[in-house]
Amino acid sequence: MTSFPKRPRDSHKGMFGTVAVIGGAAGMVGAPLLAARAALKLGAGCVHVGLLADNAPGVDLLQPELMLHRAHDLLRPHPNPLPRAGEGANVKNNFNVLAIGCGLGTSKAAYRLLYETLKFKAPIVLDADALNLLAVHADLQDDLRARNHPSVLTPHPGEAAHLLDCKTGEVQADRAAAVRQLAQKFACSAVLKGADSLCATRDGRLFVNKTGNPGMSAAGTGDVLTGMIAAFIAQGMNADDALLLAVHLHGAAGDALAQQHAAIGMTATEVTEWARWLLNQWVGEQ
Repeated sequence: MTSFPKRPRDSHKGMFGTVAVIGGAAGMVGAPLLAARAALKLGAGCVHVGLLADNAPGVDLLQPELMLHRAHDLLRPHPNPLPRAGEGANVKNNFNVLAIGCGLGTSKAAYRLLYETLKFKAPIVLDADALNLLAVHADLQDDLRARNHPSVLTPHPGEAAHLLDCKTGEVQADRAAAVRQLAQKFACSAVLKGADSLCATRDGRLFVNKTGNPGMSAAGTGDVLTGMIAAFIAQGMNADDALLLAVHLHGAAGDALAQQHAAIGMTATEVTEWARWLLNQWVGEQ
């Protein structure tokens, strides 16, 4: 396992980074909450959630530790910024990493949120509708390539095809070429999800992940992966290592869950719980 940051005895939450998760248009609020819960339970010190829906809740009753905001309010400059640990803390808003796209939708408001997020001087993780918006807006693609901070893309084959302007069958016919093309085209790290997920790093390396099982073909598991990647970046891992660890651990958690219980009916929430348990086992063995 990639070496995971050790926690000193006199640690505090500010040492483990702050994550912002942005998404949750009407009817899709659960997606960013799943990502945010995963970020929290995989070790981020603080997690803020920016929700786009007008009727979004003010508190997550299942995870009240999360700080919920209206999405556009979350991206406004912080009135009293403080430095944070980790990679590339944003000097305006105290965010070490932003994850955007889970349940975001593709409205004009969603476009504006992604536009603003791409300007942040901090690592970002892009999933779901952030990828769909990116695929159809050349200006957003230019902004992504121009970033000086790490970016991570997390498409499934259909989203990858949209980003590469080809058919899903073409992506699946040569998955290695597709994920490499994504990393090169958008100057980022990328994971092409699916059986034997492929990860391409910014420096051109390719990794094949062998963990995971069909039971993970369930709503929300991709949101959980997004939150895990963000959590690891917030705690000080570089974006490539965070991606590789999160993808491997995500699948391993699904495997452990399937072995102990059953693959059919697996939920994203259960994957988060098993990922937390496994990570603690692995860290204890370092």
